[in-house]
Amino acid sequence: MKIATVATGGIGGYLAVRLAKAGHEVATIARGAHLDAIQANGLTLNAHDGTHNVAPWIATDDTREVGEVDAIIFGVKCGGLDAAAEICRPMLGAGTIVIPFLNGVEASDRLAQILPEKNVGNGVAFISTTISAPGVIGQTGEFNKFVFAERDSSPSARIDALREAINTAGSNAPPTDDIERELWSKFVLFSAVSGVTAAARCTIGDIMANDALSDTFRAIIAETAALGRARGVKLPGDIEADTWAFAQGLPAPMRASTAVDLEHGYPLEVEWISGAVARLSKEAGLSAPVNTTLYAVLSPFKDGRG
Repeated sequence: MKIATVATGGIGGYLAVRLAKAGHEVATIARGAHLDAIQANGLTLNAHDGTHNVAPWIATDDTREVGEVDAIIFGVKCGGLDAAAEICRPMLGAGTIVIPFLNGVEASDRLAQILPEKNVGNGVAFISTTISAPGVIGQTGEFNKFVFAERDSSPSARIDALREAINTAGSNAPPTDDIERELWSKFVLFSAVSGVTAAARCTIGDIMANDALSDTFRAIIAETAALGRARGVKLPGDIEADTWAFAQGLPAPMRASTAVDLEHGYPLEVEWISGAVARLSKEAGLSAPVNTTLYAVLSPFKDGRG
């Protein structure tokens, strides 16, 4: 397959290395020092199973050099979605599928407002990766799962082809019959991890050791799950209890990317996490006081502090 990664950050870079090693033609879209390093030395992945280095088919910041591809792995910060979507246009063919792996639950709808809807899929990633140095992707832990589908979860040959490519490349892309359920199941957890670790400047371990933070965390889980159900998402009836149980088993030092971005003065994705729960709950006639409060607390920092 011909596959492009837009951009080649933690998720895109991880998949770019795996897929290129498996023999697929991978175009890595990047910029600045990261692009310079990829062009000079290839793209490196430090993973649980060792260090891997590949020379991508193309490494560029100009998608016009790439041409039409079969699939685009779309993994950018939520605030960069509009601009990144526009640069995908030269790579779109009639059958190209764009799979978003972003935080929150609105990326696919936002993409479909910019790109032809026939080219837009939906997806959710379960992996911990980052750009650890220019040209180098670091993975924390062994877990990696990429769940994706057409927007309506209908059977699809192009989805099957990309899923097979990822699975045979040594990663994990299981099938799903309900991509919205998968997306919201992660969001129920992530909205809590993001909101509390950022607003309280704390870790999962801090949350578990503090009754007030634990209560806040569980309240966010409940609000986000209620919103999903109100929007027609078929969430499991025990998702609140299961999510809390899962959270208790997370590594104590863990915190969300929102908390890390806040610490470094980077722009926050709060509009599409706590802010989204608050906004969408209001539209649905629901009350989400905890998410609304955490959005208020974090919103002064949403554009970063330099």
